[in-house]
Parts: sequence; structure tokens; C-alpha cells
Amino acid sequence: MGIAEILLIASLLLLGVAVYLFVSFFLGEEDQQAALSWASGEEPEKSKSSFIEFSRPLAHRFALNLAKRWKLQTYRKRIHALIKVAGLSRELNVDEFIAIQMLWGILFPIFFSLVNFSLQLGFSPLVIVFMGVLGVYLPVQYCRSERNQRKEAVLLDLPFFIDLLALATKAGMDFVGAIQKLVEKAEDSVLANEFAIVLQDTKLGRSRKEALRDMAERLDMSEITSFVAVLLDADATGTSIASVLQQQSEQMRMERFARAEKAGARASQLMLLPMMIFILPAVFIMVFGPIILQFMGQG
Repeated sequence: MGIAEILLIASLLLLGVAVYLFVSFFLGEEDQQAALSWASGEEPEKSKSSFIEFSRPLAHRFALNLAKRWKLQTYRKRIHALIKVAGLSRELNVDEFIAIQMLWGILFPIFFSLVNFSLQLGFSPLVIVFMGVLGVYLPVQYCRSERNQRKEAVLLDLPFFIDLLALATKAGMDFVGAIQKLVEKAEDSVLANEFAIVLQDTKLGRSRKEALRDMAERLDMSEITSFVAVLLDADATGTSIASVLQQQSEQMRMERFARAEKAGARASQLMLLPMMIFILPAVFIMVFGPIILQFMGQG
């Protein structure tokens, strides 16, 4: 059996799965339809991604029941960690994420197979397989993009926030009060939102140690992990929080300058390639062009 026959059978199987999902939706019982919500029963927040907002109702209708039956705990834990680090826990849960992957992992190959067959475009079977992989990968890419944006925002805000916390604690405020004041003054900041979650957790009865460690896990950054570890160590040893924050502020500022210098050095190296390709040949033509033409004229 050749590769073309195997891919044809795989396409037919995918089509059969799509038909099953479609029929199971319309023939499902009412209690099954009611299960097409989050396991927590809460309504998700509106996503910033138009792709997620477009995919959510389709995933709820045709793939969420199947996603709930996906019991591979290792994969579920990895997806949960990815959603958590990306800061999308209020937009997506694991069931929705897997449902969106299943939805587009099936619809993309079916759509391109139909287009290829009807219009005789001559797509390679590998292109159809690639479209299925792309459909599965799209939610992952969205989460990774959000994670990288969060990390960049936190790195920019962290030295400034630590400075303000150090000033507030030196002025006589306790650490929780300093965080409260910082959250009230900050607007549209990832780090301020994370500190707000820490305050909310402490108000609900969790210890400050647990709330700070959860924040470090959500952000998954070495700078935040180090900052939280220093704070917890200061709590355990009885060291002044104000002095610890001042030292952290100076260290973060030095690291920020070091990153800026590293980025500047890297930018100067990247400039060499376009200079060698575009600028130097133009300079050589301007300098040696007239001389070459003069020699050719004399010849």
C-alpha cells in the first residue's frame, strides 16, 4: 500500500470523525449539552484573540465532549501549565484548549482535501497532513506568544515596582500595604495584576508565602523566582523587608543595564550582514566604477 492510499484512508477517517461529532451534537441529550461549559461552571472572559473567540462556540458544539474524554494526564498537566504561564486561566481551560486543537486539527485537513479534490489543485498529501498539524499547533502558538509578551512586560516593570515597594516600606508601610498601594496606582500592568492576585489570595486566607510562590509559578521567570525567594528568606530570618527590597532594586537595575548592553552589542553584530550585502558593494561601485570604466575606455 502506497503513501497516497494511506493518506486517503486517513482523510476518510478524519471525515468520519467529523461526521460523528456533528451527529453527536444534534442527537445529544440535554444534560450532555449542559456539560458544554467549563468544569468550574464559570463563564470564561472574552479573549483578546479573535481566533479563540471564533473557535470557542464551534469547539463547544462539536469537540468539547470529546476533549473531556481525553484522559492523558501528562498532556493535560502540560497544557494547564502553558495556559497558566500565558496568563490565560480566565480565558481558557484545558478542555477548551484541547477541543480547539481537535476542531482545527480535523477541519483544516478536511477543508483542504475538499478544495484540492474539487478544484484539482494538485496539493501534495503531505500538505494536507501539514494543515492538520498546523491546526493543532495554533492554540499552542497563541499561548506561547502571550507568555513571551507577559515576560517582556514584567521585565520592564519589575525594577520600577521594586523601587516603589522599597520606598513605601521605608516610609513605614508594611509589605502588604505597599503592594496594595502599588496595585491601586498602577494601570494596565501584568505585574500589578499578579500582585493583585496575591492580595486576593491573602484575603481569602492563604499565607503570604503560598501566594507569592503561586505568583512565581504563574510567571515562571528566574527574576521573579529569585525575588520571591529573597522575600521569603527575609521573612524566615527576620531581616528588614525595606533593606532587602533596596538591594533587589539595585540588582535588578544592574541586570537591566546589562541586558541593554547585550542587546546593543547584538544589534551592532546584526548590522554587519546588511552592511556587507548592500552598503559595501555600493561603495565599491562608486569608488572603483569610474576607474574601471576609464581603463576600459583606454583599452
